[in-house]
Amino acid sequence: MDLIIKYGWYALLIAIVGEMLIPILLAPFYKGYNHATMAISTLGNVNSPVRLPFNLWMLLAGILFLAATPAIYHAYYQVSKPLTTVSVLFIAVFAVGACIFTCFFSVNETKDMVTSSSKIHGAGSAIGFMLFLFVPLFMAILSFKTNDNITGTLSTISFMLALLFFILFIMADKPELQRTLVAKEGLWQRLNLLFMYLPLGYIAVRNIWGRI
Repeated sequence: MDLIIKYGWYALLIAIVGEMLIPILLAPFYKGYNHATMAISTLGNVNSPVRLPFNLWMLLAGILFLAATPAIYHAYYQVSKPLTTVSVLFIAVFAVGACIFTCFFSVNETKDMVTSSSKIHGAGSAIGFMLFLFVPLFMAILSFKTNDNITGTLSTISFMLALLFFILFIMADKPELQRTLVAKEGLWQRLNLLFMYLPLGYIAVRNIWGRI
């Protein structure tokens, strides 16, 4: 069990770093891909030249997030078992719905093309993102309960920014906003992910290399 917990933090950190870096590394091999205006999942669309490596990464990312849940649970269950259980459950749903499902149910190159696969992907991703959005808030509550004010403050700020960028990400599809800054769907998604992941990344680093 100790090894599962120990390596769970490594799994979490690898998943988070990979989630931010893999799209950057793959994008140059996809002619015409734009980080600012295109969603990350577009890298895995049926016509993408980087579909295979991207989808394999998403499968691995989902497995890594799932592998991290015992460590997160062990770190906080004594503070609040119900809240820790919900946090771990939300992370698990995100791992399956927004990561693993992406591997098996790809989107199409454009949103005008709707298939059963893209519908499943859209539903899984939407549910996963909406639930994971609250994980930084839960981490803030759990951290403040243990007087860990640094993690609590970081998690609170991260939650507020993640919520802001999630709203902008949703609004980016609105036809009336297509000629405005709000239309930068890819940018808002990346910033949303950054601040959703930031508290867990900090917690993982702290548990791997000692308290900061």
